[in-house]
Amino acid sequence: MKVTINDVAKLAGVSMKTVSRVINKEPSVRKKTYDQVMQAVKELNYQPNIAARNLAGTSSFAIGLVYDNPNAYYVIDMQNGVLSRCRDEGYELVIHPCESNSENMAEEFVTMIKRSRLAGLVLTPPLSEQQTIIDMLDELGIHYVRLLSGRAQEAENSANNCIFVDDYAAAYEITEHLIQLGHKKIAFVLGDEEHKSTTERLAGYRDALKAHDIKQDDTLLYHGTYSFESGVKGAKALLADGNPNQITAILGGNDEVAAGALFAARLMNIEIPGQLSISGFEDSPFSRQTWPKLTTAHQANNIISEHAARLLFSKTRGHRKNDKEVSHVFTPSMVVRESTGRITQ
Repeated sequence: MKVTINDVAKLAGVSMKTVSRVINKEPSVRKKTYDQVMQAVKELNYQPNIAARNLAGTSSFAIGLVYDNPNAYYVIDMQNGVLSRCRDEGYELVIHPCESNSENMAEEFVTMIKRSRLAGLVLTPPLSEQQTIIDMLDELGIHYVRLLSGRAQEAENSANNCIFVDDYAAAYEITEHLIQLGHKKIAFVLGDEEHKSTTERLAGYRDALKAHDIKQDDTLLYHGTYSFESGVKGAKALLADGNPNQITAILGGNDEVAAGALFAARLMNIEIPGQLSISGFEDSPFSRQTWPKLTTAHQANNIISEHAARLLFSKTRGHRKNDKEVSHVFTPSMVVRESTGRITQ
């Protein structure tokens, strides 16, 4: 027999209206009442009918995840993180790919928001970095949370609707790791220029070289995209004609790029890591599927996106006193594997 909201109310000893307020996460509910109702919901395994809730009033019980990123692993991790929070909140998730360079992007956004009756949006790079989108959402009065590449100082001075990933610090750490292994000729195959993560990772790389008194050489930079093919092309270009720059290490803009560079090095009969060290970024499945496995920076995209969703719900529902603090800055952590080492030849 299907459990109803009336069953929950009877077990909790409250009215159906109170149960509804708890399920809808209205901030005015007292902590004791909230816990009492949620305990009854758990005991009865009550599942609110989201479609009925949407039809019953003006409140929306769906949020959107909007992305323009060719990396399928990144999108899946982001989706899983937001979904885990949506389940706890009793919300549905609308996933919407969007071309950031499209002429009809603004119109597409408005149509999607109205059609899906969204309570708010989680925006991923590079869409989250485009001021025209932010201005449009502000004008429409839409709640949103932005995932951005940035440092702790930026988070301190930003609005409370941003989650930052400190790509600078992670790139600095990876570059320093290579330097400590004895590498001085460290090349960098960069990702897409329209992503702020690219400029932040480049800045971290440059500052690590500077801190260790290693001369920066722009001939060691390859401006590419966040793709496997770009890693292949970049490595071939950098190592062409017998490696005239005597490169001993390559930093990939992400793991796909690094895997492409590793593939190219194999085709050129270069031993990894004996003759060339290669590192990636993000700790995607690519980093564990190569041989040797890639040194990288672990970026917990599912946790990052879950925090973004939590922040979004706190904006759409209001804070309760027992809500946990939301972390606004995440720093990827170094993962050392077999693709980096000291030069042996």
